[in-house]
Amino acid sequence: MNKYIERIYNGIWKENPIFVQMLGLCPTLAVTTSAINGVGMGLSTTAVLVAANALIAALRNLIPDRVRLPAEIVVVASFVTIIDMLMEGFVPSLYSALGIYIPLIVVNCIILGRAESYAMKNGVLLSIFDGIGMGLGFTVALGLIGAFRELLGSGMIFNIQVAPASYQPVSIFILAPGAFFVLAGLTALQNKLKAPCATNGSVKKEKKSGCCGDCASCKDKDAKKDE
Repeated sequence: MNKYIERIYNGIWKENPIFVQMLGLCPTLAVTTSAINGVGMGLSTTAVLVAANALIAALRNLIPDRVRLPAEIVVVASFVTIIDMLMEGFVPSLYSALGIYIPLIVVNCIILGRAESYAMKNGVLLSIFDGIGMGLGFTVALGLIGAFRELLGSGMIFNIQVAPASYQPVSIFILAPGAFFVLAGLTALQNKLKAPCATNGSVKKEKKSGCCGDCASCKDKDAKKDE
């Protein structure tokens, strides 16, 4: 498989930040009251992720190691500010719905994680495709969770009525507990289908380091005890 296409495939399926790595769950659970909110949050995060990855990869040999993390945060914060202002100007309704979670993209562990683990070690083009893959994976996950919650909680998807008039909405799904119910259901489905997921230990560990998701039988933990 082409290495650039592989980065997109990994981000959407094999290394999906939500369904596989279980990262960035705070905005995931908070903003997915509807499909449009989920997709909006996902796309804004994707834009920041791609731009930050590209710039950090371009500057990776110029950034001193001792200020690596502060430099990454400054880069991410700059792009988040730009996205925040653009959304406020062009999509004010979505901006109001997402609220404080747009500025909080700065501390999203997905963005800082990819900057640290990938963009600082690879070229600009590969880092851009990695950002696209991870961003699309994040967007797909938020869109799916938002669509399930909106459908079950109001009978609509993207504000379009799809359930019959006789359908009685289960309003808890558009409330805070509904996010946990939907995420748990989708995770259980992954485990049932043996799809890659941090909760079933099927995520392969990277060489020397990395999390396999199977904490109970983690070999790295045992190795540290022996040292």
